[in-house]
Amino acid sequence: MNSNEIIAKLPYSKPFLFVDEILKINENGVEGCFTYDENLDFYRGHFKSQPITPGVILTETMAQIGVVCLGVFLMNNQLVSNGLIALTSTEIEFLKPVFPDEKVTVTSEKIYFRFGKLKCKVSMKNSQNELVCQGIIAGMIVNF
Repeated sequence: MNSNEIIAKLPYSKPFLFVDEILKINENGVEGCFTYDENLDFYRGHFKSQPITPGVILTETMAQIGVVCLGVFLMNNQLVSNGLIALTSTEIEFLKPVFPDEKVTVTSEKIYFRFGKLKCKVSMKNSQNELVCQGIIAGMIVNF
């Protein structure tokens, strides 16, 4: 399964798709990137005079690249058409702000994948290769 096929299988679309590209992926992890367009709606009010990307959006970006993309790859077409990977837990440490038009790279290392649950150590770096945030994110296959 190539990167474009994985992105096409994600259960998101713009403006809530936070994956531009998967740089590398294998059974142990994934690396991908996303650029936060300055026209994204949440920048209008977060914060008025100095917009920054909300932590919940940074977490979502790490989850989409680091858990959902990896989960789709690991399932390798075994997801049923109505199956999704739902977030089950997060523990994130935020270290630096991310500004509009900033490109970030997310790297994820699989901790385990068993019984339909994927748990990963995930980090995000900015274009200066500075650590922005890091933590543990877990998700589970859910069929609706």
